[in-house]
Amino acid sequence: MKGLALHWQVIIGLLLGVVYAWLSVTLGWNDFTLNYIQPFGDIFINLLKLIAVPLVLFSIISGVTSLGNIKKLGRMGIKTLLTYIGTTMAAVIIGLLLVNIFQPGAGADPELLETNRIRYELWRDASGVQALDEMRMIDDPANAETVASVRSEQVASSEWVKDKLEKASTTKKSGPLQPLVDVIPKNIFGSLVNMSMLQIIFFAIFFGVVVVGLPDEKKRPLTTAIDSLNEVFIQMVWVVMKAMPFFVFTLMAGQIVKAAGSDPEMLQQLLSFLLRYGLVVILGLAFMVFLFYPALVSITVKKMGWRRFQSGMRSAQLTAFSTSSSVATLPVTMKCVHEELGVSARTSSFVLPIGATVNMDGTSMYQAIAVVALAQFHMVDLALSQQAVIVLTATLASIGAAAVPSAGLVLMIIVLESVGLNPAWIALIFPIDRILDMCRTVVNVTGDGAVSSIIAASENELQTTESNA
Repeated sequence: MKGLALHWQVIIGLLLGVVYAWLSVTLGWNDFTLNYIQPFGDIFINLLKLIAVPLVLFSIISGVTSLGNIKKLGRMGIKTLLTYIGTTMAAVIIGLLLVNIFQPGAGADPELLETNRIRYELWRDASGVQALDEMRMIDDPANAETVASVRSEQVASSEWVKDKLEKASTTKKSGPLQPLVDVIPKNIFGSLVNMSMLQIIFFAIFFGVVVVGLPDEKKRPLTTAIDSLNEVFIQMVWVVMKAMPFFVFTLMAGQIVKAAGSDPEMLQQLLSFLLRYGLVVILGLAFMVFLFYPALVSITVKKMGWRRFQSGMRSAQLTAFSTSSSVATLPVTMKCVHEELGVSARTSSFVLPIGATVNMDGTSMYQAIAVVALAQFHMVDLALSQQAVIVLTATLASIGAAAVPSAGLVLMIIVLESVGLNPAWIALIFPIDRILDMCRTVVNVTGDGAVSSIIAASENELQTTESNA
């Protein structure tokens, strides 16, 4: 498949995985699939977790240091960062509204939902959070096969369980400002090991700001090293993504077989979930591109209507869809924003590169929808406070999302863990991630164009005419 584009290879791997899973379920190959196919999917999950934390760390530090002297950022820099954060939070909130309204994960067969709930409780049991026996589901003979299957997959460390219990006890005794205290790490190496995302983001921003304030002769070698390290982990993502078609096949086959068991009806229900989930994500992304950004620009920028903005961004949107990379699309985005929308070169050269690093509205929306949909698929009700954590974590984590294909998938693990959900669930939605990635990159690039227009207008560096409005 060397001659095919990566997204076509992924689609082929997806279809082959579905076909194989159907054959496995109907012909009784499940043991072989789980023993010799599924492990490759687990390897891929481990690779993503390996890359996730250093990718976020060095991406944020590199992004902050690239801004130059903090004192010279001035009004434009503050407005740019605040606007990007604002649009990202809006995207996450819109995603949460859509997924709670349509509930794509709750439409599956009750038997499949109950099976998924058992798996989730067993995982929590292994994590030392709650014993399955408290739910009295283990006594049901109909659940015996699922219980035995899941327990055989789990190897819980007693020390790890003890640590989790101690943390839970400490949390109950903590005061109202304890979450704020927890953002500040005591030991950055411990934060890296435990994947404490908010602490890592705080350290990265703090580190980057301090580096910017150093004298040039001391700063230059450090920023060069940081940029090089950041590039290393970005290249790691590219290397792993080259094997994506194979991993799509193994993940799709293994997860479908694991969820469906020997029942073809379960297979159909799982595919139905992927379809419902994908449609909700696409609906949210389309809302951002065709309604949210044009409306935001029309309200804040005089004489720039929906038609001018959409036609001006069209070339960048098509490039983003085909490359699935904000960085690869950046030259086209800058050309469109400067020549078609009338944003000055000074503004576009400052705002757009920052946006390619920190503005991942489509990625953040997708993460919010995916986390809640997966929780619904496992009969887990996320409280309002937990969904607020999703807003915060997805917004902050998007800052560290490298602008390369499927990098948002790496950060999905972090968002899942932020609300206490099983990061292995990422495998369920991964098979259609490449298709959705093409769509959400369009949102990211469109958001960059919208913000640059807004900033340029506020700085009187935007040329508009009545004829183009």
